[in-house]
Amino acid sequence: MNDSDEGAGRAARSRRADARRNEETLLDAAAEVFVTSGVEAPVRDIAAKAGVGVGTIYRHFPTRADLIIAVYRHQVEACAEAGPALLASSATPHAALARWIDLFVDFLVTKHGLAAVLQSGDTGFDALHAYFLDRLVPVCAQLLDAAVVAGEIRSDVDALVLMHGVGNLCIGAERDTRYDARRMVELLVAGLRQPRST
Repeated sequence: MNDSDEGAGRAARSRRADARRNEETLLDAAAEVFVTSGVEAPVRDIAAKAGVGVGTIYRHFPTRADLIIAVYRHQVEACAEAGPALLASSATPHAALARWIDLFVDFLVTKHGLAAVLQSGDTGFDALHAYFLDRLVPVCAQLLDAAVVAGEIRSDVDALVLMHGVGNLCIGAERDTRYDARRMVELLVAGLRQPRST
């Protein structure tokens, strides 16, 4: 390989890395706008948040469904990747679990308005729920298992059941602005603690 080929290869990798970063910026901006305005928010609001033109969003995501699916997958991946990282960096497995559940709550809040869209009949949404379960249930189970092994939490907690419980606690926030879903989830996570023997 000559120098010009090597230089071209570096330039191509740099362009791909830039494209990935730009797409992540768009997805993060869309997620933030979805939290405040729901998934039907105008594309111009997302473009403004990302600091790009509307055409850039349509170039990456030709339809709203494409954008919603990409945001959803991006958020799932971020949540899935956070689990092992938190386990490695937190003081205890229970602390890692609590921090991960907090991220999971953020993810659920981002889904504001997504439920109705998921049931819209668009075939692009069919596989999202299975994808969500396939990626996140094992991460939650890994965190729970580590906390059980450390003797921090009870051993009879199922990952899927816990995630359903967290999801159900988050539902109330949409109907009552005084309802503090995050506080209720904190109480749930605290309640997983192993009872102290007397």
